Amino acid sequence: MSRNYYELTYILNPVLEDDQYEELVEKFTELIRNNDGEIDEVDEWGVRKFEYEMDNKSSGYYVNAYFTAPGELIEKLERALRIEDHVMRYLTLKYDAKMKRHRELQRKNAVPQVFVDEQEEETEDED
Repeated sequence: MSRNYYELTYILNPVLEDDQYEELVEKFTELIRNNDGEIDEVDEWGVRKFEYEMDNKSSGYYVNAYFTAPGELIEKLERALRIEDHVMRYLTLKYDAKMKRHRELQRKNAVPQVFVDEQEEETEDED
């Protein structure tokens, strides 16, 4: 059975109580664990404002989970997210080798700084 590395981001209704967020996050985390998934990290970003209204709301409670799991789990997980009334949106990404390398660097706080030298840019424009 092949296992892949995934990133799942989901947005919960912003009007819930703290313990409801906790319950829902635990529910999806346990669903992954109970189906041969291995949680790497669950990162709760909390309530964030949207650029545009979504489902008549201007914000949502963001949760990001990183995990390794068999591909069959994703269908089950996404179905659970779809039928949960408090989940507004979700997105599951399957990592390829390059994304996994970047994730490893992130975890070691070794992601290279990407910046543009302004002077260099001006010189190029003059040519």
